[in-house]
Amino acid sequence: MSTLAALAALPGEDWFATELSPDAGRVAYLVVAGGVLFGSILPVVPTGAIVGAAAATAMTSDVLSLPLVLLLAFGAALGGDLVTFALARRGSASVLRMIAPGRSSARWERVREAFATRGWLFVLVGRVAPASRVPALLSAAATGMTWRRLAPAVAAGAVLWTLLYGVLGVLAGNLTDSPLVAAVLAVLVVAVVGAVTTAISWLRRDRARAAAPDSG
Repeated sequence: MSTLAALAALPGEDWFATELSPDAGRVAYLVVAGGVLFGSILPVVPTGAIVGAAAATAMTSDVLSLPLVLLLAFGAALGGDLVTFALARRGSASVLRMIAPGRSSARWERVREAFATRGWLFVLVGRVAPASRVPALLSAAATGMTWRRLAPAVAAGAVLWTLLYGVLGVLAGNLTDSPLVAAVLAVLVVAVVGAVTTAISWLRRDRARAAAPDSG
């Protein structure tokens, strides 16, 4: 019992339970907005983990407001996708060569027709599907999708994406009273969900490729 008491009295226990300061909260808001915006333009930042961790922290600390976290995440995701699309439109010829190297004109024409009728759906689903956001936006730009059709799809996708990772963060935040532990749990949950969905996506693609010769 004395050993357990000594462990409970370790400084680390107080550190885990320490409440965040207002300055830390302001930094966290900047990380959410800046990290999601940057990661939505250059997909090298784990934007989902950022939102999940911030949402989990908001559930365990009064320093962060969950609605404000989600609002910042939505605005940054929306802005990043619009910037990505705008950049792709400026170099549409290069984008076309990059996303469809070696494709026949007939096959590319089918892609154009698909985006002409269901482009909004591809963009919306691409926001939440693993590794599909950038290809969907690049294809939308290369096929000449208009801003009028793109903007609502991007906005709807940003809402779904924000809610998805916000919910994961809220679930993690309900498992503990420590802001630090909640943030770590949220990152782990997001990583597991991402790995599972990516694996499922790869399996489906492999099956589709294997069935393609038979369908032809």
